[in-house]
Amino acid sequence: MAQDATYMGLALAEAWKSAGHTRPNPPVGAVVVRNGEVIGRGRHRRCGGDHAEVAAIKDALRHLKPLPPLKPLAGATVYVTLEPCSRPGRVGACTDALIAAGVSRVVWAVADPNPVNSGRAARVLAKAGIKGELFRGAIPPPGESPRGMDAAALIAPFAKHVTTGLPFVTVKLAMSLDGRICDDRGYARWISSPASRRATGRLREQVDAVMVGAETIRRDDPSLLCHTKRNDDLWRGVISRSGRLPKRAQVFADAARDRTLVFPDPRSALEELGRRGFLHVLCEGGMRLARSLAEEGLADEWITVLAPVVIGSRPIARAVRYASPDTLACACRRQGNMV
Repeated sequence: MAQDATYMGLALAEAWKSAGHTRPNPPVGAVVVRNGEVIGRGRHRRCGGDHAEVAAIKDALRHLKPLPPLKPLAGATVYVTLEPCSRPGRVGACTDALIAAGVSRVVWAVADPNPVNSGRAARVLAKAGIKGELFRGAIPPPGESPRGMDAAALIAPFAKHVTTGLPFVTVKLAMSLDGRICDDRGYARWISSPASRRATGRLREQVDAVMVGAETIRRDDPSLLCHTKRNDDLWRGVISRSGRLPKRAQVFADAARDRTLVFPDPRSALEELGRRGFLHVLCEGGMRLARSLAEEGLADEWITVLAPVVIGSRPIARAVRYASPDTLACACRRQGNMV
């Protein structure tokens, strides 16, 4: 159906709202459509709560009064970003909820990477006379997510965690036009532009933890918290072999200090975060840490912010910033491009 992509895009927009808040479960969104009208929307908000399909069904039923005695959503199609679970876990199986609601069709964007559920939904639904199918096609972007705007990108952290036990790792670095990430003294703030820092803030809204090296804490003293929209589920990790870190650093002294962990090396950090159910870790600080992640094959995604700065051997405060609107550098700064 031509409109499947539009409705799946709406479901994906719902799902992205939950990214960074559902661990160890994946963020999932769903919409219920009947006669060309969206009558219900829902998303999985956090572990232990309603799954997206159930939330969307409940939303639809609130708007349908009076309810028919049987199969209240007969003739409806449910669009969901992940294959419905067919075995009960912390909550009941979503296929059972879809069958009880009497929907006629279920379309999902991505097969469940969890082998417990993968490939079972269509068979379970078919036994109840419900058509279940994998969506095939391009999905419209859901808004301002700085990552890839498709269902596979959304589910990539869960897919890695459920198959390896490790979180998905995004490495983000800001680089000057002359290929430097800090000045000769090791200072790195601020290389990037306000626009790219806002994009980083949106990333922090959607990950489970932000990880940096010890030198980043010593030299830059970042908060590593969300500065675009508050995220009380966000944790912070610091890699320090010596464990000698300034006690007055923001990550140890602010209101979120109980959500800061210190690890001796990147692998032990990711293994422990994986055991805690963390799905997505954003690495922001230090070429040494980024190199370690790359050399050990632990980095899954790289984001490089190209800043309109030439640092050379100067401190960042006196680095040359290009101001001519005709230069490529200025265009990169205005747009906060990620390449």
